[in-house]
Amino acid sequence: MKKIFTLFMLITVLALSACYMPAKPGSVNSDSVQTSVAQTVQVRQTQGAFETMVATLTAQPGQGLPTGQATAVPTNTVAPQMTPATSTPVPTPCDWASLVEDVSIPDDSLLLPGQAFTKTWRLKNIGTCTWTPEYTIVFVEGSSMGAPASVKINTTVAPGGTVDVSVGMTAPSATGSYTSNWLLKNASGTSFGLGSSAKAYFWVKIQVTALATLDPAKPLDFAHNMCVARWSSSTGALPCPGSGNDFTNGSVTLQTTPKLEGGYQEDEPTIVAIPSNGSGGYISGRFPAISIQSGDRLKALIGCLDKSPSCNVLFQLAYVADGGAVTALGGWSEVSDGSYTNIDIDLSSLAGKSVEFIFTVQNNGSSSDDRAFWTAPVIDR
Repeated sequence: MKKIFTLFMLITVLALSACYMPAKPGSVNSDSVQTSVAQTVQVRQTQGAFETMVATLTAQPGQGLPTGQATAVPTNTVAPQMTPATSTPVPTPCDWASLVEDVSIPDDSLLLPGQAFTKTWRLKNIGTCTWTPEYTIVFVEGSSMGAPASVKINTTVAPGGTVDVSVGMTAPSATGSYTSNWLLKNASGTSFGLGSSAKAYFWVKIQVTALATLDPAKPLDFAHNMCVARWSSSTGALPCPGSGNDFTNGSVTLQTTPKLEGGYQEDEPTIVAIPSNGSGGYISGRFPAISIQSGDRLKALIGCLDKSPSCNVLFQLAYVADGGAVTALGGWSEVSDGSYTNIDIDLSSLAGKSVEFIFTVQNNGSSSDDRAFWTAPVIDR
């Protein structure tokens, strides 16, 4: 057996020697033979492993794979399709309202202690049910200000329609801030209101202040009572009288001998009003209420002061009667052109009412040189 093994090894060595070109003929030694044998065995082992790997990688499922091994077979993977999220529409409430505007008594209106007024809301039906005349507005919380607990709307309002609802109220006797919150109520007695939940209030909010009173000796002279009025501009409340010509914030001063455009020397008391600067700049004075009589006329001379070549303004007069909405009396544009405008307005339609007058001057983009005057503004009785 040993001889056979030796012979086998000799044949193997000779075969390997035939595969390689020796460096010199007959120079093969035992170390070279051992090295060659080792290399040959390694090559065969490597080739066998490689063939086994190839067979493994190329084999089809179930063809000669070892038990328990899996074959990675490339597949075309299709991305899952995303189903768009859908939302369930929220049904529109049957009874639902929105506030279109405060027709009268906007928020933080200034009222005298005990002053009677009428609050009017313009409400829109944004629900799906028609409001009938039996629908009401009801006081919920805050200060009732002497209002009734409920007031019928007294009309039919289809979805999409609007209605003005009014309630008479009286300002509290003590000064301070007061709010009265209200809701609507349907014919079945269910309350509803504004907002996304149809439960939010609408309200009236006022400031009760003890304003200075008109001088009883000259109650119809606006220049004499200039600082009894509340003056403001787009920058906020203004002091009266102002410290001078303020073309940034606006200012109001009284002159007794003003020089009007063109150099005319006036000897009547004059309110000089400078509007605040910038787009939408203005100055406004709101006077305490005056009881108007039949035949009363509001008179004044308006224009620009002398040496104000770039003066370009809009005069406006408005009033609030018995705490109602602000109503325009008239408007007049003035530039420095050497001419003035006489105002003479019949107030007879306001007879018997308690009327606050509002004097306003607006700039036309810039207040540069806007020295506007109201000369001898009075109610002629």
